[in-house]
Amino acid sequence: MSTQPLPLDGITVVAVEQAVSAPFATRQLADLGARVIKIERPDGGDFARGYDTAARGLASHFVWCNRGKESLAVDLKDPRGLEAVRRLVAGADVFVQNLANGAAARLGLDAATLCAAHPRLIAVDISGYGARGPYADKRAYDMLVQCEAGLVSVTGTPEQPAKAGIPAADIAAAMYAFSGVLAALLRRANTGLGGPVEISMLEALGEWMGHPLHHGMHGGEAPARTGVAHAVIAPYDAYPTADGGQVLLSVQNDREWRRLAERVLRRPELAEDPAFATNTARTGNRAKTDAVVGEALGAMSAAEAIAALEAAGIACARLNTVADVAAHPQLAARNRWRDIGSPVGPLRAMLPPITMPGGPEPLMGPVPALGEHTDALLHGLGMTDTQIAALRRDGVIA
Repeated sequence: MSTQPLPLDGITVVAVEQAVSAPFATRQLADLGARVIKIERPDGGDFARGYDTAARGLASHFVWCNRGKESLAVDLKDPRGLEAVRRLVAGADVFVQNLANGAAARLGLDAATLCAAHPRLIAVDISGYGARGPYADKRAYDMLVQCEAGLVSVTGTPEQPAKAGIPAADIAAAMYAFSGVLAALLRRANTGLGGPVEISMLEALGEWMGHPLHHGMHGGEAPARTGVAHAVIAPYDAYPTADGGQVLLSVQNDREWRRLAERVLRRPELAEDPAFATNTARTGNRAKTDAVVGEALGAMSAAEAIAALEAAGIACARLNTVADVAAHPQLAARNRWRDIGSPVGPLRAMLPPITMPGGPEPLMGPVPALGEHTDALLHGLGMTDTQIAALRRDGVIA
């Protein structure tokens, strides 16, 4: 086991956060060794705690985004609660918030205010659409931002658009917030100054829309919705197999098409046929291309199809379910699963994808109960048991 410290060991993060975007960002920091203090409402906490009960009574979103944090349940509308949080921020390296636009400023917890008071502090404001502009005050739930950013328009089938099955806008914003904090920490190491970091969900997901956005801006129209197919490559789709499975394959160039035709389809003449010989021709004759591929794979089991495609050097995959991913042999072979603590006992979780060979494993601490660390954190600020009891009696803390 490595004796090296984790990369963010010694960094303290205070987060007034809810839902996914900020919590997922700060969880990345916690996994890398930062101390993350999560500020929650006393009356129920982060509302993501109530999304579902799928994780043995806990909400799956909350378990995913909040391991390794300390929970302080405090009412920020009470001056005593707000003062406690301000004292925590004064001793922190990073502050992150994703409250509704203007809410943090009303509390004096916006990045500009905090960085003016604490020059070494890195303060991150995560919003739906940014602090200024005609959409600044618009509600920004993940699905709505997926629509505004155009993701839904290019996802789904020709007949029906669809949102992504994961909160793509939240995740995009979270990962830019995470990388923004890392960049700001490097800047502070060089200059001694922290500073504000601003992330908007719309702009984060807009960056992820790079291919269709550039295709549309420069090519005249956006790529068509094609389900799991590709708008400009064929064959590139999911094909049913004889045992009820589905196998996806992708032919990236005409050399691969030749190998597919000769070794899998057993129709070598298709390599020279003008209707199929080039990707442009195959895309223009997509229905015929899919038909000949589908006929060949439909006579095989999924395992036989995968074996034949791999033997021919054709990129392929199974159409896995969530359960298949949880039992994926590659993840098992790479030892990517760990048990994390929680109020309901151990829960299985995947190691973060950042791997540093030879270094320590990510921390992957327990999921906190609401207010689990309130007393310890307030004691750390110098409060007495009597003062803490008075705050609890008045409903300021939980």
